[in-house]
Amino acid sequence: MKKPEQTFLLNVNGNRIDVVTEADTPLLYVLRNGLELNGPKFGCGLGECGACTVLVDGVAARSCVLPIKSVAGHQIITLEGLGTLDAPGPVQQAFIDKQAAQCGYCLNGMIMTVQALLNRNPNPTEQQIRNELKYNLCRCGTHLEIIEAALEAARRQQQVESSGHD
Repeated sequence: MKKPEQTFLLNVNGNRIDVVTEADTPLLYVLRNGLELNGPKFGCGLGECGACTVLVDGVAARSCVLPIKSVAGHQIITLEGLGTLDAPGPVQQAFIDKQAAQCGYCLNGMIMTVQALLNRNPNPTEQQIRNELKYNLCRCGTHLEIIEAALEAARRQQQVESSGHD
């Protein structure tokens, strides 16, 4: 028996959007299929690989296991919400500059997890970055470049914050 659909008000990348779907529909499906935001990827579908990571109220969350009803009214940021093609966000630009990608499938999760870390700790150590990323899976082996990109993003964020306080 099909479950009844409901209307949920979402705040995605600063846009308020009404979504009509079943309450237990995973956020990932709404983002990719309904809103055509392809930053978050479907990886394992179990919340274990990190490819689907988004920020919910600034905290990294696995969108493949988050029912839409649990995020209604919260601020959701996807990879697309961090910057644009012409003006990537600081974390995105650091990943580009450090060439921290091979196949790129894990990058959404890596970038979003680094962003969440920098939101709460703008000057993490390499070990803190490693600890934060240890549950994001990358099969290509770009781990060293990803760590370098995360450290570079932290340096850039520190520069921006210090220049804004002069």
